[in-house]
Amino acid sequence: MKTRALVVDDDVMMLEVLELRLASLGFAVTATKDPEHAITVAASARFDLAFLDLRMEPIDGIRLMEALHSYHPHLPVLIMTAHATIDSAVHAIQRGAYDYLTKPFVTDELRGKIARALSVRRWARDRERLLAIGEILASSGSLELVLEAVANAAMETIDAERCVVFQGREGRLAPVASAGPPAASWEPFAGAAGLAMERGVPTATGGAEGRLLVAAPLVVQRGPAGALVIETPSDVAPSEDDLELLALFSAQAAVAIHNTHEYGRLRSGALTALGRMATQVAHELKNPLAGILLYASHLEHRATRSGDAEGAETARKISMAVERLGAVVAEITAFGRPPELHRAPVSLPPLLDECLAFARARQGREGVEIIRQYDAACPEALVDARELRKAFLNLILNGLEALEGEGRLTIRIDYAPDRHAITVIIEDTGVGMSEETLSRVFDMFFTTKPQGTGLGMAIARSVIARHGADLRVQSALGLGTRVVVSLPADSHVVFAPAEL
Repeated sequence: MKTRALVVDDDVMMLEVLELRLASLGFAVTATKDPEHAITVAASARFDLAFLDLRMEPIDGIRLMEALHSYHPHLPVLIMTAHATIDSAVHAIQRGAYDYLTKPFVTDELRGKIARALSVRRWARDRERLLAIGEILASSGSLELVLEAVANAAMETIDAERCVVFQGREGRLAPVASAGPPAASWEPFAGAAGLAMERGVPTATGGAEGRLLVAAPLVVQRGPAGALVIETPSDVAPSEDDLELLALFSAQAAVAIHNTHEYGRLRSGALTALGRMATQVAHELKNPLAGILLYASHLEHRATRSGDAEGAETARKISMAVERLGAVVAEITAFGRPPELHRAPVSLPPLLDECLAFARARQGREGVEIIRQYDAACPEALVDARELRKAFLNLILNGLEALEGEGRLTIRIDYAPDRHAITVIIEDTGVGMSEETLSRVFDMFFTTKPQGTGLGMAIARSVIARHGADLRVQSALGLGTRVVVSLPADSHVVFAPAEL
């Protein structure tokens, strides 16, 4: 892709001369004698360099520069001036211009100042993007957010058409973040990613229609964990600087993946220990609760026979409280000792309909609008239907409870054949969650419900994770909640990188 230059000069002859010179140097030139038109163009187009005449009407070069910088703060501006107005040009530099050019132009001076301006611009732009990603990496616990930022920065910095980040998951390469328009197929990108992972260094391979696929491995402690792949237009050849920058972006993505793995390992260890303790506590509670339930039932029968209605009602309340505690004990046991998965091909729409029917029977919310949007092309998923039913039932119940009797619950299934992935979205228009609640939504025993156990979301996440899938929650107070479950489809293309 050619470097883009904006030229503004009310001297038509000078405008034509500079346009021809810049075109001969390989620039894509937009030339105009109207400063106001230049502002309009800059509002919707991106330029790498601007040449502005100092003395123009009705807007002079300095005011025009300031207007352009309101759209593009880092755009290098070269002010063009005659020898008699060099003092004014120096003033322009103090106001934000990169440098000035004296008329008539000297070819070597023109080339030198252009080269330096573009170099400074690139350095400032790349530094800004790397710092931005570093800040996201330091402040965000979301791997998805970091990888999307990396993909966008890599695409924009290297003028690529699209960028995709692959991560190794259970022996295959899965696209986990992307920028730019979706590709017709991710398979060529996955092939380039696998080659870069095998070689351990950035590699370039030919793509469709003369395009170039450039991939950089995401190297963590145990070797490549994925790859960052960009596709460049046919007229763009990445430079050595581009490849170095791509390696920096891939390194930041690798750090994000490593941090997520470490957090997951620590969290898994903590949850395992907590699960063992909870299971032991549940075991110790089970027999006493059964005894209390038996005594309460006996008291209820005696009170009923003797005509003591108040005593019978008290005994029934004791029985109900004990049964609720028994349900909590059962949930704790299930979380502490999750059963082995028994996978089989399962159609998700009937499974979700079953969960929805059961949840509505429990909630009885008649004023709630239910919307089902199921992708007819969605294949069966290789899952444990019994376990997955528990997860979806919890998620749907939470959505119905958040609506408080009115609003809309949407259940959607999307199938992405290029990623071989099924996405289930459960979205409500309810009260939503605060940032603090959202940050603790998967914590065991954390609940905002008066009768809640604080185990529903933890169990749902455990079930989804054991299926090798992903569960994400997006919510804000007053704006509802969106739960996204990403499952691998039963029929997927498996890529076998050299080492994960």
